Amino acid sequence: MTDFLAVDTSSGYLTVLARKGGRTVARHTEDCAMRHSVILMDEIDQAMEQAGLTPEECAFFAAVTGPGSFTGIRIGLSTVKGLALAAGKPVVGVTSFDLIAYNVKGGAPFGVVIDAMRGNCYFAAYDACGVQNVAPRCVAAAEVAACGLPLYGFEELAFENYTKLNAGDCLPAAVEAAARGGFGGLHALYVRKSQAEENAE
Repeated sequence: MTDFLAVDTSSGYLTVLARKGGRTVARHTEDCAMRHSVILMDEIDQAMEQAGLTPEECAFFAAVTGPGSFTGIRIGLSTVKGLALAAGKPVVGVTSFDLIAYNVKGGAPFGVVIDAMRGNCYFAAYDACGVQNVAPRCVAAAEVAACGLPLYGFEELAFENYTKLNAGDCLPAAVEAAARGGFGGLHALYVRKSQAEENAE
């Protein structure tokens, strides 16, 4: 079993996952938006210590690339890039959509939805085999509601036929699946411009 460290700072929560051999340590903190930069390194240190893992033992490092919190994504990616560079190890990215999709077991087409604020949602759709067939986009919540698909996410959203998954439980399967696809650079998936960029325009 591959040893690795993975972090998810893409939303209002924080998840750190450390795996060494058959031991997996997952640390999940709810409601820590705007505090990722304050607590992330302590959570990484504690997860790695509990797993008995060192950076040099990691086969790779992983981070959730978004969409979600623009600031949170940047914190997670820069931290993982720094650790990987220091240890001389590769990186792998997991989108917020695939974080959910790799954990859906329904066997039917479905959609993944993430709150984008101001009445909008980030949305992507998958076929019954879990292959993405509608590319990530930012759309009005009403358009998501009208898609007719079972919907999955990790937030409290008021859609019919919606299932809320626990984001802290989703990271292991998503990282393993992403790593099987190979390694590369870490690039944020924003889908839309930040509010600051929109205001500037």
